[in-house]
Amino acid sequence: MTAPVFLVGEVRTGTVTLDGPEGRHAVSVRRLRVGEQIVLTDGRGTGGYGTVAAVEGRDRLDVTVTELREEPEPAPRITVVQALPKGDRGELAVETMTETGVDVIVPWAAARCITQWKGDRGAKSLARWRSTAREAGKQSRRLRFPDVAEAATTGQVARLLAGADLAVVLHEEGAEPLATAQLPSSGDIVLVVGPEGGVSPEESAVFAEAGARPCRLGRSVLRTSTAGTAASALLLGRTGRWS
Repeated sequence: MTAPVFLVGEVRTGTVTLDGPEGRHAVSVRRLRVGEQIVLTDGRGTGGYGTVAAVEGRDRLDVTVTELREEPEPAPRITVVQALPKGDRGELAVETMTETGVDVIVPWAAARCITQWKGDRGAKSLARWRSTAREAGKQSRRLRFPDVAEAATTGQVARLLAGADLAVVLHEEGAEPLATAQLPSSGDIVLVVGPEGGVSPEESAVFAEAGARPCRLGRSVLRTSTAGTAASALLLGRTGRWS
């Protein structure tokens, strides 16, 4: 079993105190004890590897960090533009994409989305997505957590696609399978996952003008909350990032 990962503001060698919510989780939930291995990360690619040196109360422990490791910038970087699913399926999508290895997640209020983020509800929903990404990043032992961006409009998504080295819109009727699409060895891959009702013709036209290609995954049609994870896994395997 690999050592558990906890999030800190700064990673350094020497004695580091873990307290607050992370310390409480380490002491009261994970029940870590003196001598056990632990990893501290800033979520931006740096990891401090060490052992628990002391435990105080229910929410504080000291860690002796003896080694620092840097997780390199991913190449190519994978961004998933995720149309807003219904209910808690958005958090499910974020969780599984984070575990898989996605680098950036962009919430998208597509025309056919039943769910719309507005006002306080939108702010709370974005906060839940970001919290889910942090927790899934720790659970999957990542040192570099995905960036969950602000919710994007269709125009903003189009600009993101225009700047990508490979821009793809998942579509069940796409002529080209994603499994055989030519992939860049570096740069940015941007993948658009539409809502349950599909990407509208108007949105498809905007994305096509930005240079995006419609690609299909396979014979079956996946839900919006699972399509991004499946497509990302395929890309991570094909680009060698899972090798």
